[in-house]
Amino acid sequence: MEFLIITGLSGAGKSVAMKNMEDIGYYCVDNIPPMLVSIFYELCEKSNDQHMKKIAVVTDVRAGGAFDDLFASLDKLRAAKKKYKILFLDARDDVLLRRFKETRRKHPLSENSVSTEAAVMLERELLMPVKARADYVIDSSLLSPTQLKERITSLFLGNIALGLTVTCMSFGFKYGLPAESDLVFDVRCLPNPFYIPELKPHTGLDACVFDYVMQFEQSKGLSERMLSLVDYSLPLYQKEGKSQLVIAIGCTGGKHRSVTLTRVLYNHLLETGQRTIVHHRDINKH
Repeated sequence: MEFLIITGLSGAGKSVAMKNMEDIGYYCVDNIPPMLVSIFYELCEKSNDQHMKKIAVVTDVRAGGAFDDLFASLDKLRAAKKKYKILFLDARDDVLLRRFKETRRKHPLSENSVSTEAAVMLERELLMPVKARADYVIDSSLLSPTQLKERITSLFLGNIALGLTVTCMSFGFKYGLPAESDLVFDVRCLPNPFYIPELKPHTGLDACVFDYVMQFEQSKGLSERMLSLVDYSLPLYQKEGKSQLVIAIGCTGGKHRSVTLTRVLYNHLLETGQRTIVHHRDINKH
């Protein structure tokens, strides 16, 4: 049985995540009381219903003070050697505040005497321990609903019990570092197609840009050393029991050099049989 616990900050995309999990065949339960997580796990485990073999439950601070019971439930499952994964949805404070303002929704922790900003800060503090336990962390700050759906689908469409999943992500430094990245490579040192008029409108997904970047010795040398480091590191992460590794490769705008080197890494991992997905975060930004 696959059992996924979805949690995270209010406004970070838990509802979107749950809908996407339903779309790929998970039986989903929203806003389950934390104290019932371990009990629900046992009921699902005993069920003969095939629809109950892939489960996703959402639990968060909407449970109020009872959210502390989540740790008791998790400890109970761990003591019984029950396997589960935790997906944590995160986002920057300013993004969360903007989303609450746009939707005119009330934060679950806000009261008449507590501002939305204070509620967001309080929730982040309350959730720090569960984020530290999370197997997967997705920061939705710069993701559209479609991009978030793609990330979730890519992560969980297969069997989440198969081990380490490597996410190869390209990004632009001008838009900020990916908060969930584990390894970051800066490829701004490579020749930039942005300054070639005929290449500027294209991206690293196009052969003309890919071939331009990879024709240089420094590009080949950097990619060889990057792949060597990744190959050395992956078994170490797997030995530690890590479920997700996010390798982020950045250039200035996230369209040319970073996309090219991310493709090189992604194809290399596929060839070695590693479970991997690719995400070009900023490729469509202007």
